[in-house]
Amino acid sequence: MNKLYVLVPVLLLAAFGVVYVVHSRDAEAKAAQVAAEAGRVAAERAAEKAEAERQAREDAERRAAARLAEEARREREKIEKWEAASRQIADDTAGFVEQAKKHAAEAEALEARLSALRTERERASLAAFELAREVEAARIRKRNAELEIQRLVEMTARRAGTTLGGAAAATP
Repeated sequence: MNKLYVLVPVLLLAAFGVVYVVHSRDAEAKAAQVAAEAGRVAAERAAEKAEAERQAREDAERRAAARLAEEARREREKIEKWEAASRQIADDTAGFVEQAKKHAAEAEALEARLSALRTERERASLAAFELAREVEAARIRKRNAELEIQRLVEMTARRAGTTLGGAAAATP
């Protein structure tokens, strides 16, 4: 019986060793399969990640290019609007300068006409004053002449009265 004590544990140990080896081979195969599957999944994920990054990069580049194109278009439009406004201002300025020259020439012509009319009015006023002076001088001469005539008539009448008065006194 003593041998049984040793033999049963050895047989059990050998059976356990066989089961352990078979089971560990299966476990290693499953572990290798799981590791291969995990590697494949990791590789697929890495490929998907790389593809997603590539697409994200392409999208980012496309968006950046679109944004740059939009900014360039806006800048061009801004410059075109600015140039159009500058041209409009220059055209308006040229038109206003031309109009100002025209108005200045017209004002100069009107000033010359006004000066001529003032001179003519002054001449007419002077002529009217001269005519009024001549008329007044003629009235004065007329009055003086009338007074002289009156004086002569009176003097003649006095002389005639003296002469007539003496002749009348002698005849009655």
